Amino acid sequence: MPRFSIIVPTHEAVGRLSQALDSVLAQSFGDFELIPVCDAPDSLAASVVAGHAGRDSRVLPAQSPPSAGLAGARNAGMRAAGGAYVLFLDGDDVLVPGALAALDARLDETGDVDVLYFEHERTHWWKGEPSNPAAALLAGTPAGVFSPLQAPRVTGVQLPAWSAAYRRAFLTAQELTFPDGHFTDVGFGGLVTLRAERLAVLRSVVVRHLLRRQGSRLERPGEHHMELLDQTELVLTRAARQRLARERSGPLFEQLFAAVLRTAAHPERLPRRRRAFFRRASRLYRRHRPAGFRPPGGSLGVQHRLLAARAYTVFRALRGANRAAARALQRVPRPRGLRTRLLYRRELRRPIDPNLAVYCAYWGRGYACNPAAIHARAQELAPHIRSVFLVEPEAVATLPQGVDHAVIGSRRYWEVLARAKYLINNANFEGAVVKRPGSVHLSTQHGTPLKKMGVEQAEYPVVAAATGSFDRLLSRVDRWDYNLSSNRLSTEVWERSFPSSYEMLEYGYPRNDVYYTASAADVRRVRARLGVPEGRVALLYAPTHRDYQADFTTRLDLRALCDALGDDFVVLLRAHYFYDDDRARPRDERVIDVTGHRSSEDVCLAADALITDYSSIVFDYANLDRPIVVYADDWDVYRETRGVTFDFLGSPPGPVARSAEELADVFRSGRWAGAEAAGLRARFRARFCEFDDGRAAERVVRRVLLGEPAQAIEPPLPLAYRTPAPAAVTTASRS
Repeated sequence: MPRFSIIVPTHEAVGRLSQALDSVLAQSFGDFELIPVCDAPDSLAASVVAGHAGRDSRVLPAQSPPSAGLAGARNAGMRAAGGAYVLFLDGDDVLVPGALAALDARLDETGDVDVLYFEHERTHWWKGEPSNPAAALLAGTPAGVFSPLQAPRVTGVQLPAWSAAYRRAFLTAQELTFPDGHFTDVGFGGLVTLRAERLAVLRSVVVRHLLRRQGSRLERPGEHHMELLDQTELVLTRAARQRLARERSGPLFEQLFAAVLRTAAHPERLPRRRRAFFRRASRLYRRHRPAGFRPPGGSLGVQHRLLAARAYTVFRALRGANRAAARALQRVPRPRGLRTRLLYRRELRRPIDPNLAVYCAYWGRGYACNPAAIHARAQELAPHIRSVFLVEPEAVATLPQGVDHAVIGSRRYWEVLARAKYLINNANFEGAVVKRPGSVHLSTQHGTPLKKMGVEQAEYPVVAAATGSFDRLLSRVDRWDYNLSSNRLSTEVWERSFPSSYEMLEYGYPRNDVYYTASAADVRRVRARLGVPEGRVALLYAPTHRDYQADFTTRLDLRALCDALGDDFVVLLRAHYFYDDDRARPRDERVIDVTGHRSSEDVCLAADALITDYSSIVFDYANLDRPIVVYADDWDVYRETRGVTFDFLGSPPGPVARSAEELADVFRSGRWAGAEAAGLRARFRARFCEFDDGRAAERVVRRVLLGEPAQAIEPPLPLAYRTPAPAAVTTASRS
């Protein structure tokens, strides 16, 4: 029998799940079993868990359906547990180093206690000092084993379930499980308090709890707050049945209603049924109030008395009339210029147009990327929705015929932003844009994140300085209702980089649909339009932006590469979109500059192979299942200055060259299109092309614009059943 069973529910914790599991597996004390509980065998969390289980036999996955919630997941973990003591850990929390060794040592001192409470540290997701709220509660407890009567204020109501170790035999004998529904920690903690007889305390931090930026799920508005009263009634009814001593019932009652009054004092948590919540709470209060109970002092005591007196009107007045005014002040729009502010404010007072969508790509650079692909599909599937593309003045001439537009900063720009129901962008709308109730914001992103993004850039000074205020960034992220993911790595990274309460859409990137829908004739037409000579192997060279360089440089002598490869090859150069100045680009008939071409998808279709460094284009191009060569001459510098999300060179999409000479040799030797390269590419595609199947735009339109439920959207087609667009030149004959 292992000493500890550590149960980790994984739902909605994908971004930091690996960190949580690793914190357990890295413990110096190794006599434990780790039980992650997944809600679906094909979920991203399940794949993370499977990877850990494959590396360590102490990882024993369990399953619980999503409908069972947190309580069901924990109960499933307890049924699977075989350890002497059970611990719970949220999927985005960690055990501190040495935690299990400290628990084991303390249990050796105390013997078999029913519950061992310990301290935990609450860590702010971004900035601020960590806190240890359990320390004060546990400070006054006896040094050794004690009974509940000796420390009646130590209850599981004020401590979360993951701030204690529970003797499994005690839980089994008392038939203690987590009650169904929300606020299950309150119910479980209260029931444990009623039945436990031998308690002890460890006065050191065991769990480091991450406070999510979007707050606890329990604190969000909704009808689920009524379930707090269900848990409260469950505990108080059991306490009455047990005839709990007054010395214990008073503190338990006070702590339960402290939680109830916190909810009652925050009207935003209960958009409806506030009066019903208060009235039911009042009935419970008067029915279960222990004889001789004295309310606490101060404002909390006033709230107790108002609850007992059923004085809802007075209670509501005491909550403070300034809340709504403060929120309204925060929503005041601040576009530049008095006339513009007045115009925008006036338009915001008009009703939202339910059939208007605005799109923007790359800060107005033109009709491109995911927004353009969604726009095109919406014309077919949702023709009743009028669409307006937002562009800079110089991009107007590049728009396809028939695409309605508004110039950024113009009067119409502010009018459509104020009135649109749907706002779709692959970057972010400017800070002055207001998120109106009833509007729908979709962030499509514009690449798989190999480099650090969002708030994770704060660790890298060069990038952080260019990013500016992270507070402003996050205020824009808070407008998102949906965020698009192209693969499971993206899902994990977006959750960490852009923490907020949006819904993640694992639908793939709409811009990549064309890689599965284009024909051989389409490929030929694109190559002719770009000027690629017939029969030549077109190598696309697409270097990424480097934050430590002010200007564009190819980093690769393309003329010398062409000389080394001979007349069979031509290079398509596509510089990063940050660089509009073409003076640094080489002039050579064998090098075709395609930087200014509107569509990166066209350029990829035209290319027979890709030479890349760390550009996100590599993830898109991999859908075509054509050769990829990585040119990584400055990987160490890039990784240190920009930060990366995984070991790219450790799992590359093809051969890796660290110098120009190595790159030329990869092509001359034929390795670029050989069997080894194909194997690397296959593994890369399996990992990063999971959701792209040619139907991503349709899924987005149906879910976001047409409002179809998530369960009605068909999942992506498995990779083995997809057929990419054919290359113009068969590379196997050139290898």
